[in-house]
Amino acid sequence: MIALLIGAGLALAFAMIGTPLFIRFLVKQGYGQIIREDGPTSHQIKRGTPTMGGTVVIGSVVASYFITHLIVWLINPNLPGPSASGLLMIYLMVGMGVVGFLDDFLKITKQHNTGLNPAGKLIGQAVVGISFAIMALGFPDSEGLTPASTFISFARDIPSLNLAFAGAGLGVVLFVIWSNLIITAATNGVNLTDGLDGLATGAAILVFGAYTLMGMWQSSQGCGSRKVPSETVCYQVRDPLDLSLIAAIMFAALIGFLWWNTSPAKIFMGDTGSLAIGGAIAGFAILSRTELLLPIIGGLFVLISCSVIIQVGFFKLSKGKRVFLMAPLQHHFELKGWREVTVVVRFWILAGLMVAVGLGAFYAEWIVRL
Repeated sequence: MIALLIGAGLALAFAMIGTPLFIRFLVKQGYGQIIREDGPTSHQIKRGTPTMGGTVVIGSVVASYFITHLIVWLINPNLPGPSASGLLMIYLMVGMGVVGFLDDFLKITKQHNTGLNPAGKLIGQAVVGISFAIMALGFPDSEGLTPASTFISFARDIPSLNLAFAGAGLGVVLFVIWSNLIITAATNGVNLTDGLDGLATGAAILVFGAYTLMGMWQSSQGCGSRKVPSETVCYQVRDPLDLSLIAAIMFAALIGFLWWNTSPAKIFMGDTGSLAIGGAIAGFAILSRTELLLPIIGGLFVLISCSVIIQVGFFKLSKGKRVFLMAPLQHHFELKGWREVTVVVRFWILAGLMVAVGLGAFYAEWIVRL
């Protein structure tokens, strides 16, 4: 618990102090956001607002994670250092953040709302996602438990959903494909949500708060723990407490960033932040064995992604007709007359309700097994 408090405190401080310093640097360099021409006209006043704020979030998380482990080691050298699961989470978050940074940087330098071409962005995400999935099946601990499992999971692995050979789960190839579907969906979901001041940041804070609690619970109820009432309810997660630490750090870093990102935003997270956050959310789902629970916990991201899919699909099938005034969904309500702050707060409420339902489902699964 002390590690979580240290990590969260460091991340909050780094983000709160680092963000305004980064804003000054971006303003000095003239690195401002390019606003899409087909978006709500009210957004045009945001043109030139510093972007790539996700860089501060990523830096705060990485620094806080390793400094926390150093402090804990100095307090008690017998405690374990960074875990395989923790390092894989950092790799996935930073890797996706680098892809987003390249996209943001090209947008700024070209002064156009297009960065990496679709193929380049897809290749970058695929390289990071595939390498993460392959490595996640390695690094077994003393009991042979690896960070990820080839079984599909809800609140834990579900052997009955074995789609490959008996006892082998999905198998390596299908697992890599499955993992990258989750990563792609999560990164795109956060990216689409990041259209209003503070919207994606606030929603992500709630999601990481949930993963902090779930990691702590999985640690206390892990197989082999004396606190577990029955072997049928224990969790087989490689490093739940270290995952909980990273979730708490993400939670705090985003709170620090939200101070500057809330309306009227002084800085945007950009694709640097949205891809990194989406990658981290997907990583938690895979490594904490809660893959099918993610659409509930991240329900707001799913809802907004579905609005885009529905809009594009209906537009093509109906030869030009639309379901929403504009997609993603948050812009539809803006054009309906809702103020931006109203949309953001109400969507935060929706995100909170979905996170609460997800946590309830997670705990209910444990109760049913008692």
